[in-house]
Amino acid sequence: MKMKSLGHSRIEVSEFCLGSMTWGTQTNTNEAHDQIDRALDAGINFIDTAEMYPVNPVSEETIGRTERIIGLWFERDERREDVILATKHSGEGLAAVRDGAPISSATIAEAIEGALRRLKTDYIDLYQFHWPNRGSYMFRKNWTYDPSSQLMLDTKHHMEDALEALQKQVKRGTIRAFGLSNESAWGTTKWIEAAERVGGPRVASVQNEYSLLCRLYDTDMAEMSLQEDVPLLAFSPLAAGLLTGKYQDGAVPAHSRMSLSSNLGGRKTERAFDAVQAYLEIAQKHDLDPTQMALAWCKTRPFMGSIIFGATTMEQLEVCLGAIDLELSAEVVADIDAAHRAHPMPY
Repeated sequence: MKMKSLGHSRIEVSEFCLGSMTWGTQTNTNEAHDQIDRALDAGINFIDTAEMYPVNPVSEETIGRTERIIGLWFERDERREDVILATKHSGEGLAAVRDGAPISSATIAEAIEGALRRLKTDYIDLYQFHWPNRGSYMFRKNWTYDPSSQLMLDTKHHMEDALEALQKQVKRGTIRAFGLSNESAWGTTKWIEAAERVGGPRVASVQNEYSLLCRLYDTDMAEMSLQEDVPLLAFSPLAAGLLTGKYQDGAVPAHSRMSLSSNLGGRKTERAFDAVQAYLEIAQKHDLDPTQMALAWCKTRPFMGSIIFGATTMEQLEVCLGAIDLELSAEVVADIDAAHRAHPMPY
């Protein structure tokens, strides 16, 4: 397993990361623990979660359940040192968490303490802000994104306030590194500048959606990643399962994500299915599993830190693990490039 550094931090993570957002709804505790065991056996040392997980759906009753499941694994196996653990502080507007309060110095200590209790650990390796207070163009909001209402001074003061609170946690030893999620190039660089001013932890990574179907990261964010040494942690590299091909021709498998979220968070469009078909044909042409091809392609991107994939079942996990040693030929990558030009931004 190839290892990558998380930015300027000294943390080394595996090229693939085990996602956990279905643990506690679609995936029960025993199955989740089996997934952790299998992932570690395969060389993965990185697990990503969030205080708001599980999803499908997000509900007040299930908030924190995924972290508790991971905590039970730590309690059972006593292998905390074998895992690089990432979790997230929910942002403004999620009513089930702190009544939807925005991220601030007033929420950070409380949120971290809650996560530590649920995770049954005394430190978090990578602590991430799930989405920015000022809003984001992620989750299909790019089509109508309008940042004109943002006030730069408010953003500056928020960043300095939050970084000072985070630095206290670094000194306490409760977090090792700080990361962002659902961020922009401008936002990330402003966080970096703020850390230089107030001495808080420098951004180590940014976790944004990235896949063959969602390539918003390829321009300004890619430049930021490489110039500022802030690697991408790519979530939804299989486009919520679309790239596996299981939803083609109107199929909705039982217990699948589409059976619970009919439009896959805005990803279900006619153009998406056309694009998926193009990638399925490339996989067939080169005798590749489409799931493994989609994951292995993410490895080719120069800004990639780690690829976060999730699996509802052990069978799905085994398929995904097959991408670890898969290297795509130049011919495959060329065919993928051509398909992307023919099917850009399908949702």
